[in-house]
Amino acid sequence: MTKRIVILGAGESGTGAAILAQKKGFDTFVSDMSAIKDKYKKMLDERCIRWEEGKHTEELILNADEVIKSPGIPNDAPMILKLKQREIPVISEIEFAGRYTNAKMVCITGSNGKTTTTSLIYHIFKKAGLNVGLAGNIGQSLAYQVAECDYDYYVIELSSFQLDNMYKFHANIAVLMNITPDHLDRYDYKMQNYVDAKFRIIQNQTDEDAFIFWNDDPIIQGELHKYGIHGRYYPFAERREDGLAAFVEQNKVYFTEPAAFNMEQEELALTGKHNLFNSMAAGISANVAGIRKEYIREALHDFKGVEHRLEKVARVRGVEYINDSKATNVNSCWYALQSMKTKTVLILGGKDKGNDYNEIADLVREKCSGLIFLGLHNEKLHEFFGGFGLPIADVQSMKDAVNAAYRMAKKGETVLLSPCCASFDLFKSYEDRGCQFKECVRNL
Repeated sequence: MTKRIVILGAGESGTGAAILAQKKGFDTFVSDMSAIKDKYKKMLDERCIRWEEGKHTEELILNADEVIKSPGIPNDAPMILKLKQREIPVISEIEFAGRYTNAKMVCITGSNGKTTTTSLIYHIFKKAGLNVGLAGNIGQSLAYQVAECDYDYYVIELSSFQLDNMYKFHANIAVLMNITPDHLDRYDYKMQNYVDAKFRIIQNQTDEDAFIFWNDDPIIQGELHKYGIHGRYYPFAERREDGLAAFVEQNKVYFTEPAAFNMEQEELALTGKHNLFNSMAAGISANVAGIRKEYIREALHDFKGVEHRLEKVARVRGVEYINDSKATNVNSCWYALQSMKTKTVLILGGKDKGNDYNEIADLVREKCSGLIFLGLHNEKLHEFFGGFGLPIADVQSMKDAVNAAYRMAKKGETVLLSPCCASFDLFKSYEDRGCQFKECVRNL
């Protein structure tokens, strides 16, 4: 009898999983509580894959042999709880796709820096001429690429939500950038639950594999002793210490193993301390994969950066406007503020995920000349920042936010959109929020 696979959620991840499941001969059905985008309906219809939208029909789901869940669906959603009661396995699209490829997997997670590091590793691999796909939170879904392409390597950005439902998936190279509080609303507001999710990235590593991590992260250091050494450790840090795979000394970045080489820090395409770490993690990943140092140096030098991450938009009347819409947590905003060289009008706010703003309090006092709260519910922001003595504007649209910033910022200052929050109160996504910001700035 044909095994039945049900996919919950028909976005990029779910549609890719459905295409792979059908290709592998499974009885495949897709169900989405929301409306399915026309693009994905077309992809499903072209392959005669059955789907429903706006509902979850229990009799079509609870008869599954296995369910592939979109990372956006929480593990305590009613349908997931019903599946658990019936002991029907629930897995992620990445877990499913990993079963059908022998490609080497380079996987990147962390609270911040994931997208930049992932994009940078992919850029280095491409520059070296490797047959490589980009997947996870960016690019096409891994399952779609496994179904339709034949890559030797995949560079995959993994969120904690994707890691939650991965069990046997194996990362040949695992990169853990950092761990700071994020998405705690999905983890019962328990930091350890979130930390455990991040560490799933190394759960199936063998002695042949590599684990690359930021050595100075206190949470990572506190967790390392809990795990037997799976793969080989490749730590990186800003200052030279024994056993580091990368460090900085006298304005040079040194990579020590497997192949030793160095490059001037000013040759790196990306600036700022956080980007130094992203560049080190990417350089080590490529080094471990056996890519020649000439390619690594060149790629770290000519990388163009990631949209919505500290992206310079325009200079208007002597004021620089920077789009950091991808800063969906407080730690991301901390990195952005730390890299500001001028007084800054900060636009923040949105869907709060249990944020603690203490982390950026000192930087806001030191760097900010004004604050703009962009959200439906700004009470928590007022409560925290209200006593800082800074001018504050409350807005509920991007146009009003940019106009308020235009009025507030003085010549020589910077306007920074770095929201600390998810975008879903006023925008479709952080990309939509960033694009609206860029459009409004260009219309000034």
